Amino acid sequence: MSVNPSRRAFLYQSSLASLGVLVAGKSALAGNFFQSKPNSLVKGVQIGVTTYSYRSMPSTPDQLLQYCIDSNINAVELKGDEVEAYLGKPANPVKMPARVPGQPAQPLSDEIKAQLKQYQEQVAAWRESVSMDKFVEVRKKFNAAGISFFAYKPNSLAPENTDGEVEYSLRAAKALGATSVSVELPADPAQTKRLGDLAAKHKVYIGYHAHLQASETAWDTALAQSPYNSLNLDCGHYMAAGNTKESLLALIESKHKFITSMHLKDRKTKANGGKNMPWGEGDTPLKEILAIMKEKKYKFPCTIELEYDIPAGSNAVKETKRCRDYAQSLLEG
Repeated sequence: MSVNPSRRAFLYQSSLASLGVLVAGKSALAGNFFQSKPNSLVKGVQIGVTTYSYRSMPSTPDQLLQYCIDSNINAVELKGDEVEAYLGKPANPVKMPARVPGQPAQPLSDEIKAQLKQYQEQVAAWRESVSMDKFVEVRKKFNAAGISFFAYKPNSLAPENTDGEVEYSLRAAKALGATSVSVELPADPAQTKRLGDLAAKHKVYIGYHAHLQASETAWDTALAQSPYNSLNLDCGHYMAAGNTKESLLALIESKHKFITSMHLKDRKTKANGGKNMPWGEGDTPLKEILAIMKEKKYKFPCTIELEYDIPAGSNAVKETKRCRDYAQSLLEG
């Protein structure tokens, strides 16, 4: 007796399902057998997350991986502190003076300054010699779960860091599979020139992030210094700095070729107090930003940076997922 094609397809799918049940029943990973991988690529727009968003929670690489899975996000800007601790970065032995709430920090004694200098030299030596193998291990673990890194954000790109530390940052980004490192936009053009030159050597972009110094022209000097200097544009900070929605949207369109990543948060404008708000309650033009991304087919990621107060009964993972789902609703609306 012949079997028609649709019937044959049905039998084939049924046999696969039956096999899955049998395998799942015997496997230690039964609960994950049919689990789909996280996906935050929506209508061609890549929604990502910076692991800074999970700072209120324990943050080993394995924990961060699970947070990304639970947030249904598959693209990550990895903060350096957690992965460096995992790799064995020396712990800071220096006991800093206690801060009094509401009071300025106490001046550091000469003894503490000397201890900090010695520790910074120890960390620099560690960074300049550490193997990239563990970074590759972290990348493979995330990649196996369907998650990739697009940026690395270590605390090793400041003027006081050695060239060896900067180059460590760039090599680590490559080992992670990232195309850029993130750092706050320096005020000194000599530092953006230095970073841009080292970035060109390794062919990894420096994504400059700005807070309230953000303006339409804030990145122009850095961009002119090196083809590997780029923007890590934070749309929320841009609005809180006193800029307009129109100038933000124009900046995205005019500088899109130089943007390697873009942070999304919903902040009030400077005139309205500048406070970070749950998404949909601030003044950042989230809908318009995402619409431009979709329409123009821009490929740089929109990175969720969770900075509003987490409501009682919730946590950073739940709120990050709410931001991700809100972005999806705007893109699909």
